Amino acid sequence: MGPTGVLLVNLGSPEEPTIKAVRRFLDEFLGDRYVIDTPRLLWWLVRKLVILPTRPNKSAHAYAQIWTDEGSPLIAISRRQRAALAAELGDEYRVALGMRYGNPSIDAAVEELASTGCERFVLLPMFPQVTRATNGTVLVATEAAASRHDLQFVEADLYFDDPGYIEPLAAKLEEAVARAEPDHVLLSFHGLPERFVEQGGDPYREHCEATATAVAKRAGLDDGNWTLTYQSRFGREEWLKPATAEVIDAMAATHPRLVVACPGFPADCLETLEEIGLTARASFLAAGGTHFELVDCLNDAPGWIDGMGAIVRRSGLQ
Repeated sequence: MGPTGVLLVNLGSPEEPTIKAVRRFLDEFLGDRYVIDTPRLLWWLVRKLVILPTRPNKSAHAYAQIWTDEGSPLIAISRRQRAALAAELGDEYRVALGMRYGNPSIDAAVEELASTGCERFVLLPMFPQVTRATNGTVLVATEAAASRHDLQFVEADLYFDDPGYIEPLAAKLEEAVARAEPDHVLLSFHGLPERFVEQGGDPYREHCEATATAVAKRAGLDDGNWTLTYQSRFGREEWLKPATAEVIDAMAATHPRLVVACPGFPADCLETLEEIGLTARASFLAAGGTHFELVDCLNDAPGWIDGMGAIVRRSGLQ
């Protein structure tokens, strides 16, 4: 059968922190009907005439603040995850990295697997809590790419409450709490429009709550000493609550020492490093907080690489 492929997928990033590159990236991202399901013609007009002429300026500045010598943090970390997972799985596997938007693309990653002799692969999205806006659109893009290259694939098991994900998350959080001695802990997840959950049956909120509860319990946090919140709101409709930014500002006066972790992000990215690590931190301190600590995402931590390996092996393809 040849080696078994593994397709590691994350969201993606602009190729550089410039207005032109960010505009190109946002156009692809916001043009995805699984992310924004507004009627196509109306949304095309809003996207092209309202959002893209203005938003890339602000986003490019945000990306520039976190850009590294290796480029985008998300891409650099994802490459390290790919290399570490390949080493963990051994010669019987081939691991490729694809991004839903931008480069390296999902199609290029599937082509890479095909070129190494893989006839089938495991799809492992870096989105632990399932929603159509991430896992759903990744699945559709992967199905199309696999069909073009005549490969079969299976989706990896869900891991939002898997010990291979929860335990390394909790270990990082436990270390941060012991070091910072915070008054409170925030577990911040990416937000989602409420109607995705209420009307569409999306399991995302249920998965976030299960992850947060499992991480808090494993890290030894008492009930009442931690709060689940949702970040990165976009647009005018109602999103899942409570909102991370609002909770952080409100807590500054009553809980001046705060630790924030982001259990929905297996790799650090714009939403963790800039939105929380820079913008939320500055807001919290300006509102009277005295200590703000952002817990690193799992990135390529050995415990998480072991967890990913176990998830892939359970797929049953090998």
